[in-house]
Amino acid sequence: MLVYQDLLTGDELLSDSFPYKEIENGMLWEVEGKWVVKGAVDVDIGANPSAEGGGEEEGVDDQTVKVVDIVDTFRLQEQPAFDKKQFVTYMKRYIKLLSPKLEGEKQELFKKHIEGATKFLLSKLSDLQFFVGESMHDDGTMVFAFYKEGATDPTFLYLAHGLKEVKC
Repeated sequence: MLVYQDLLTGDELLSDSFPYKEIENGMLWEVEGKWVVKGAVDVDIGANPSAEGGGEEEGVDDQTVKVVDIVDTFRLQEQPAFDKKQFVTYMKRYIKLLSPKLEGEKQELFKKHIEGATKFLLSKLSDLQFFVGESMHDDGTMVFAFYKEGATDPTFLYLAHGLKEVKC
């Protein structure tokens, strides 16, 4: 299994069990999330509660909660929304921190295409949710989520060059 860690913080942000599609010249990875129910498991053991003298109130009171699979699996932490100025400030700081960690050709591609990816994200800014890794480090790679038109499940956007592939 492959896990993708934040190059800046080491937080696990994604794994190969969630397929991605490259967009914006490979600068962004698009990953489909799903709402899932976490908690209650209804196990039917074949017994007839009414024949056994039991009733409905005998069941266990499970707490169920709907979560987004990617957010839950990688313990992503939602952040307050950014306005345009805050987002541009974040991206400038992120580019400054990430660039020295990239090598050769990867660094050149990053510098060449990050502006286009930033403009793409800016065009969706009002629809985005913002997430960081479990450590909640301010300088880490941000994960973005939005709902495509008519979709009930969120789509996540990852800054691809900020991820490090680790084999588990």
